[in-house]
Amino acid sequence: MALNILTAAPGIPLAYIAVPFRPHAHPHGLRLPALTERLADATKQKLRSVQDYFGLGGKALRFAFVRPFYHQDLVQQMDEIGVKSLGIVLLTGFFTGMVLALQSSVQMQQFGATMYIGRLVTGSMIRELGPVLAGLMVAGRVGSGIAAQLGSMRVTEQIDALNTLGTDPIKKLVTPRVLAALIMLPVLTVINDVVGIIGGNLISTLMVGVPSGVYWRTVWEQIASGGFTFRLIPNDFIQGLLKPFVFGGIISITACFFGINTTGGTEGVGQSTTRTVVLSSILILVVDYFLTQILLSVLAV
Repeated sequence: MALNILTAAPGIPLAYIAVPFRPHAHPHGLRLPALTERLADATKQKLRSVQDYFGLGGKALRFAFVRPFYHQDLVQQMDEIGVKSLGIVLLTGFFTGMVLALQSSVQMQQFGATMYIGRLVTGSMIRELGPVLAGLMVAGRVGSGIAAQLGSMRVTEQIDALNTLGTDPIKKLVTPRVLAALIMLPVLTVINDVVGIIGGNLISTLMVGVPSGVYWRTVWEQIASGGFTFRLIPNDFIQGLLKPFVFGGIISITACFFGINTTGGTEGVGQSTTRTVVLSSILILVVDYFLTQILLSVLAV
């Protein structure tokens, strides 16, 4: 509080009136300290969410080595994540390989290099498009399903019931889904790569006129040109299988994180599903760049 002195004449005090002291305020009435506090609280909340996200992933992996292990749940999730996603992965890989061969043939015909279509399709599918497209398809189909399922269990208090019965929800619900994604996404990526290369062979043979034998010879040349690790494992395979392993962890942990932390009833379930697909897709694309940079640096040595 501040005291303002009013005077009727110079030097003669008239009254002492208590006037509330106001700090420097925003022109629209929002005080800067209040805005700073809001930003600080929002930042703390985001950092706490990141901590909980990695904490959930760490617990899920640690519980994989602690008894009891739910084998039946793992097999069920492998079927849900892998087998039931096979159709969309086959379609995606096949038509991606066809498009790659078709587009590259237009450019290569100008230089008389259509015989190298197999190398382009193989390198693109194994190193980048195969893992990324498989990850995005699984994120859209499986990630949304996991988030919706766990979110529904949260809002209907089924997860709280597991706690009451003495069963850890993370060990029962999260660990099997994370392990299933880590196992099945590399398998789906290999299938995606093979089908994509076959689709490229179809286009190069029927529409471009490249003999099938020449196409498959250039496929092997591309695989061998990347070098080998321990003289047995092609470096392209290392890149092509390490990425989907990481993507599987991203998809499963993200879906379980938003599903378990769902609030707000059925509307919250929809929001968790949307956030899962969006964040998983963004993380896949961002992490893909950094993994590519790291792998190129390591394998080049």
